[in-house]
Amino acid sequence: MLDELLTNEVFAFLLVFARLGGAFLFLPGLSEGFIPAPIKLVLSLALTLLITPLVWEQLPALPVTPLESFLLIFGEIFIGVFFGLVARIMLAVLDVAGTIISFQMSLSNAFVFNPSMATQGTIIGVFLTMLGLTLVFVLGIHHVFISALINSYQVFLPGSVPPTGDMANWMARVVAQSFTIAIQISAPFLVINTVFYAGLGVLGRLMPTLQVFFLAIPLQILVGLIIFSAVILVMMEFWVERFINILNGQV
Repeated sequence: MLDELLTNEVFAFLLVFARLGGAFLFLPGLSEGFIPAPIKLVLSLALTLLITPLVWEQLPALPVTPLESFLLIFGEIFIGVFFGLVARIMLAVLDVAGTIISFQMSLSNAFVFNPSMATQGTIIGVFLTMLGLTLVFVLGIHHVFISALINSYQVFLPGSVPPTGDMANWMARVVAQSFTIAIQISAPFLVINTVFYAGLGVLGRLMPTLQVFFLAIPLQILVGLIIFSAVILVMMEFWVERFINILNGQV
């Protein structure tokens, strides 16, 4: 009797760890490459220990065959990866918006290392990404991650077949919405740069001997930095609001 009880508890712990571990592969702030793997593992195990009693009633009994256990654990990892990817896509919005802004500011060729994406990125894109990661923890958005994972047991019951069609449809909507949000964040720079280039075109026609290119680049960077400093708070507030809405299923 005791052996059976311990076996069921260990299996339940493993099942919850599979979903959390899959999500932790991509969750912003918790899956970054600069975080040591032992810290990620300890954090995953600690959260699993806390969450398992909360979702105990939704967990299925220990399967009879090893194949059923494998399929059950694989399904939990799949669901966890799905949630992690949604959050990671929303963080990538800032990198896309920063790339657009850098292009509008003539800084698209100024690359620095982006520790979150583990690749090279534009200066503005890396700055916005790091600022977004900071806001995730300062504003407690990581608590929304954990709450969403706990609530996922009400929608994606362990042991049932994941609704892959609905998940694919939702993922496509999130990706489409992410590009829309990136354009909305960078909209002030797109509008002002359109007016700026139109003015340079008129100036170039009025003064053909003027070196418009050498005049435009420093002025464009200066104007871009002024605009960026003026709208950065509104940009990040808009992103945080959309991020939380998508985590709550409002796409």
